[in-house]
Amino acid sequence: MNYILFDGAVRNSLLPFTYTRPVADIRVGILTIREKWEKYLGFTTTTITEEYLEEKFPMIEAEKNIMIDASVLPSEELVSVIKDLKENQCVVYKEEIIAFFTTENQEEVDFDAYDVIEFTEEIMQIQNTWDIFAKNGEAIQADFDLLTEGRVSQPISPTNNVLHPENIFIEEGAKIEFATLNASTGPIYIGKEAEIMEGSLVRGPLALCDHSVLKLGAKIYGPSTFGPYCKVGGEVNNSVLFGYSNKGHDGFLGNSVLGEWCNIGADSNNSNLKNNYAEVRLWNYETENFAKTGLQFCGLMMGDHSKCGINTMFNTGTVVGVSANVFGSNFPRNFIPSFSWGGASKMITYQMRKVNEVAEKVMARRNMVYDEVEQRILEHIFEETKKYRKD
Repeated sequence: MNYILFDGAVRNSLLPFTYTRPVADIRVGILTIREKWEKYLGFTTTTITEEYLEEKFPMIEAEKNIMIDASVLPSEELVSVIKDLKENQCVVYKEEIIAFFTTENQEEVDFDAYDVIEFTEEIMQIQNTWDIFAKNGEAIQADFDLLTEGRVSQPISPTNNVLHPENIFIEEGAKIEFATLNASTGPIYIGKEAEIMEGSLVRGPLALCDHSVLKLGAKIYGPSTFGPYCKVGGEVNNSVLFGYSNKGHDGFLGNSVLGEWCNIGADSNNSNLKNNYAEVRLWNYETENFAKTGLQFCGLMMGDHSKCGINTMFNTGTVVGVSANVFGSNFPRNFIPSFSWGGASKMITYQMRKVNEVAEKVMARRNMVYDEVEQRILEHIFEETKKYRKD
């Protein structure tokens, strides 16, 4: 069977992260949503997404296809129902279609002619940017169970301080010495060739993915996820870094999400709680205004390729778009548009020529190529987000 993950109605609610990727490639827990579905289904998947992303994330259509809402995370029960779908059948959860069977000769899908299968079990769904950190603990546990079932962890070095070692799984090549690992509050997963340096204090749930590093004396509160090739230091609480991003020095990051190729300068901090303990409002790209989150704790949302200089201060509920460069004293605005350069005193446009130069150098450091496809994606986002920039 051919499985296709579609962005669905929540794509704009997940900006700025979905500017540069389909919904399926958001990381929550240990794996991306796509990786979760492929593990459960036993098949690779393709994507229906925005036209400008199709060159990097193409859709492959077959004679028979099952379409799945990419904002929905899989479970054994849901996957079983979806695998059994037949022509003209769809799966509905709380009146929303989350999966349906289609064929290549269908010009339009008429759901009125479909047999509806009501799914009544609880599902996990990523509908807002803050869901990525708010639901991360549950997602880490589900991925941990999926990835470690029937497998044996690499041994834990006796130099470490460990609580509940049965909740710790270490992949091949990982290094951990003279660290404190407390898995009593949730599992700790250490990916291939990852490293936890001496003096680090870790309280689960934690996902430290392949080739990532916790630097000397890091203080990590779960649930937190650091995707592949991240470097993390200082104090981090309930945050997700998708991959290839660094917060390598002292400073606090809490209740936050960083995309790929981000860098947080030394001694930078974000607030995750308002002084009056009020509900946090966050920039909403759909309404182009600040919207209620229902959360008391909410920090920084930073899109791909964005960076900040040393000693940067982010206020509670700050959204930074794609490829912004933030620096200077005082708090910048709570919404920093994509391709902005500056800080609290002034913001100008970060021009594409400089963006391309930096992206090429940054990705080369991880042996990745900033090719014409990546460049065209950023150029499209540059044009699409012009309306938010004032210069």
